[in-house]
Amino acid sequence: MISKRLLTASVLILFSLFHISLIKAEEVKSHTPIKIIVNDWTSQIVHSKILGRIYESIGYNVEYPFYTVDKQFGAMNLGWAHIQVEIWEGTMLNAFENVKRKNVVEVGLHPAQTREEWWYPSYVKKLCPGLPDYKALNKCSELFATPTSHGKGVYIGGPWEKPDAKRIKALGLNFVIQIAKDSDELTAVLQAAAKNKHPIVMSNWSPNWTDLVYDGEFVEFPAYEKACESNPEWGINPLFTHDCGNPKDGRLFKGAWKGVKKKWPCAYKILENLKMTNHMIAEAAFLVEIENKTHDQAAEIWINRHQDTVKNWIPLSCSR
Repeated sequence: MISKRLLTASVLILFSLFHISLIKAEEVKSHTPIKIIVNDWTSQIVHSKILGRIYESIGYNVEYPFYTVDKQFGAMNLGWAHIQVEIWEGTMLNAFENVKRKNVVEVGLHPAQTREEWWYPSYVKKLCPGLPDYKALNKCSELFATPTSHGKGVYIGGPWEKPDAKRIKALGLNFVIQIAKDSDELTAVLQAAAKNKHPIVMSNWSPNWTDLVYDGEFVEFPAYEKACESNPEWGINPLFTHDCGNPKDGRLFKGAWKGVKKKWPCAYKILENLKMTNHMIAEAAFLVEIENKTHDQAAEIWINRHQDTVKNWIPLSCSR
């Protein structure tokens, strides 16, 4: 015969297990959407959609609010957005560090290493001897001139905040900047130039789809140090800052609103486990830029190609 005390304990254990299961089910199937930030370049959008599809596969609702690079961390700090899958050291680190002490946390690094810099297709090197050394650019700046640039070379920049104008001034480059409105315009400009072997120097980054398509090189400016951004006495020009290039082998972070870990613990753990290589990210962008898939289609194809990897990102306790 079971004692009253033992029966009571058994009931309490069963109730506790039921309650834990209920909490887990409610958490995984939460109707409150996880908001994954999307920016305005292809790899980041597809990368975000990949994570979103993984979340949806275990019962989360997901939204993809768009934010510019300069606005996104303020939104995360306020809890208006929750996750950023690609925090690039060369572009976003300072802003990210400013909010990490508040309501945003770092959720680890990708194995991918990044670089954001002036870039040219390899055929340009034959036309401008001395590249990739930046000093060669002034010797052949007319190669990159347009009818409206008054003999100066034209650098095609992206819409993201970069110190290119300061670098041109500090290093005495005979160049002006033409800003593309988005990554699609940069792609179109590159494809047209490459088709006709036209000289071009432009903003590019790695990992990117271009890693898989074009043979090209980054311009080599004086090596980056943080003091280059703030101390005019650093570097070759004692009058100006930014007489250096961008960081090489930059880190690629993941970040989250600090409430994610408590509100959606499985989502937080998956974000911790998410680890993208350069080739993985380049492949995600390639599906859109070269194979003409939508961002959603590219995410689905990518996941199907990497099923074993994706499975390992999802803890067994979070699978449904």
